[in-house]
Amino acid sequence: MSTARSAFLLARRVALRPSRVAPRTFSTVPVRQSRWDLKPGEEKGKLVAFEDVKTEKDLLPPGAEPGTIPTDLEQATGLERLEILGKMQGIDIFDMSPLPSDRKGTFENPIVVKSAGDEIQAGCTGSPADSHVVRWCVMSRQRPFERCDECGSVYRMDYVGLPDDPHDHHHHHGYEEPKTMADFVKPAYWYS
Repeated sequence: MSTARSAFLLARRVALRPSRVAPRTFSTVPVRQSRWDLKPGEEKGKLVAFEDVKTEKDLLPPGAEPGTIPTDLEQATGLERLEILGKMQGIDIFDMSPLPSDRKGTFENPIVVKSAGDEIQAGCTGSPADSHVVRWCVMSRQRPFERCDECGSVYRMDYVGLPDDPHDHHHHHGYEEPKTMADFVKPAYWYS
């Protein structure tokens, strides 16, 4: 016991030295990528109003002046730039407003969900809001109606995308949508 005690006392008296760490240098090297430099005759991106956007080239920003930090308007491209330009005009491009939860949808008066894609998922929380946990309803262009299996509310997808969508006739490598109980109901009872 006395040896353990003396070893402990001796260890307490020894000063702890921090281990020596090699100093780490930090340096940056400016890298210029020539593919982003403007070629002779190429026009620099410009600020275009939402109404004037016609092609994808109109969604290229001018960038910031050298030595300044760019704003979102000066650096955003593509769909993000279109969303910013729309918000500046008071237009909600992606319609991020919540679905109405003050009523239950019926087949005669469904809750409409707009989609630019082939498929969309809508979360149902019941009516009034938060009556049950979120139940996800999946709608597609082939199956535009869906009923919540918890409360019975009906949702309908309205396709607002391009009418001649190239993906419309494209089959995804033999993928077949899983069968649901709706597939076993007589067609005469569908959506009625």
